[in-house]
Amino acid sequence: MSRYWSDIVHRLVPYVPGEQPALAKPVKLNTNENPYPPSPRVVEAIRAELGDHGESLRRYPDPVSKRLRAAVAAHHGLNTDQVFVGNGSDEVLAHAFQALLKHDLPLLFPDITYSFYPTYARLYDVQYRTVPLDDAFAIRIEDYAQPNGGVIFPNPNAPTGHALPLAQIEKLVAANTESVVVIDEAYVDFGAESAIALIDRYPNLLVVHTTSKSRSLAGMRVGFAFGHADLIDALNRVKDSFNSYPLDRLAQAAATAAYEDADWLRTTSSRVMASREKLTAALVQLGFEVVPSAANFVFARHPQHDAVLISTKLREQEIFVRHFNAPRVNQHLRISIGTDAECDTLVAALKDIVK
Repeated sequence: MSRYWSDIVHRLVPYVPGEQPALAKPVKLNTNENPYPPSPRVVEAIRAELGDHGESLRRYPDPVSKRLRAAVAAHHGLNTDQVFVGNGSDEVLAHAFQALLKHDLPLLFPDITYSFYPTYARLYDVQYRTVPLDDAFAIRIEDYAQPNGGVIFPNPNAPTGHALPLAQIEKLVAANTESVVVIDEAYVDFGAESAIALIDRYPNLLVVHTTSKSRSLAGMRVGFAFGHADLIDALNRVKDSFNSYPLDRLAQAAATAAYEDADWLRTTSSRVMASREKLTAALVQLGFEVVPSAANFVFARHPQHDAVLISTKLREQEIFVRHFNAPRVNQHLRISIGTDAECDTLVAALKDIVK
């Protein structure tokens, strides 16, 4: 601590990202990265943007990401004024907290969810109330039928992987027309239904996406928000008061190419989903209890073995999974879906550990 810190810095409890081990070839199943590379078109687009001598890099990027927004709008059947672009979905969410979710009534989100939400709430002084998931780690939409200054949660939820069907999402949005409902769809391409189809009917709905998961661009930091033009305008007003150039030239080129290759998205997402089902079956065979997942990870516990001990023993073999030391879930592990070979390595190690 320092006497030069502001009061808000003294109060902050920062988000803790997943570990990035400095090893040659770890089995890295702790940060929900896609195990497969992005579309070959992405690499071609980056090379084209660089040119022979990187000449374009001396100029600022397009501040409104016009070409990227057009590609994304076309992909989702939206207008460009319904699309916001930011430096990863985390920045997009941060702007949403400041622009749309800071009101007199408390913001609502689940007690077990993306741990950046309470961090943003503290950073922007947004009062909030957590809503418990049920015993199966599912969101009960009726629990959100209470006065609020906004609602936010991922679908599929993280770290549980549980997804709500679109009909349930619509009921929740329709029941909260006096506030903004943010559906964080970072993992939607792995088996859930997107709420983007509801945007034209509900001016209070904001849907957030990322290229980090299904499009394999975690290293480029590109995120989006989709919603009514008035909501997008609010995000742009915050963005342009913070950083008018959030996305560099290479990131814009890469994300545009990724959205233009829908076949690659479908192929790699299908591979991840197939591996998820195979891994889930193997974990159940070993005695694990696994929450049904529509994401690129599974959330599991073993009733006879401590989660911290399992995680530690895996780490000793350079296999990394995520453990959250939090109420209700401190005996669970979140395991990202890797390649089949990586998942096989994990299962082999777990067999020895749970013997």
